Amino acid sequence: MDNDEFIKALAGHGVVLDNAQLSQFDAYFNYLVEWNQKFNLTAITDHDEVYLKHFFDSMTLAFFVPTLQEKAVSLIDIGAGAGFPSVPLKIAFPQLKITMVDALAKRVNFLNGLIEHLGLTGIEAVHGRAEDLGHDRHYRGQFDYATARAVARISVLAEYTLPFVKADGELLVMKGAAAQTELSDGQAALAALGGQLVAEEHFELPNHDERYIQVVKKVGPTPKKYPRQAGTPNKKPIQ
Repeated sequence: MDNDEFIKALAGHGVVLDNAQLSQFDAYFNYLVEWNQKFNLTAITDHDEVYLKHFFDSMTLAFFVPTLQEKAVSLIDIGAGAGFPSVPLKIAFPQLKITMVDALAKRVNFLNGLIEHLGLTGIEAVHGRAEDLGHDRHYRGQFDYATARAVARISVLAEYTLPFVKADGELLVMKGAAAQTELSDGQAALAALGGQLVAEEHFELPNHDERYIQVVKKVGPTPKKYPRQAGTPNKKPIQ
């Protein structure tokens, strides 16, 4: 996906970027490739692949959750890694208030440098584990939306994310072809944590890769014991 294809594909979903925003995406790509030579952030470094599988894929959240395009809502991204989907969304929709969380200090340093390099405001990178920050009153129950990309299966992901979501807020799950199997396996976890699936979008990227976006509404409180201590959600998913 070259720049022109990127612009056209976004426009097909009603998202039009100005020249300053397109320059920010170019700067993001160059900064990512530069840092990737120092330590591994992504296996994808080809320009057209980054624009398709990272930038455009990140933007699909806003196609199906139009509030992200229109309002100054808060979003927490757990396991933000190299900034996907948070930073592409922030570039396109500057009014968003975004918190990125990652457990690896090197990645948080990259994200802080990226924020400064792109001149972004209203976005921060926090070093910490979801299992710990999920009990911090500054973060627990404070966000309109939570998301995570390529972090864990839903039975685990729900415990990492739902504690951060406000009552009536939403967890936005981004998954590939295994999404529905994972959802079936994760139903007990969603119920235990106060979540309920309210919408599911199935679509393909321009290269025909299969994608799902599942919207989980916070319909009840998350019990205080969740998230459990670091490592436990992954080792012993809620059954």
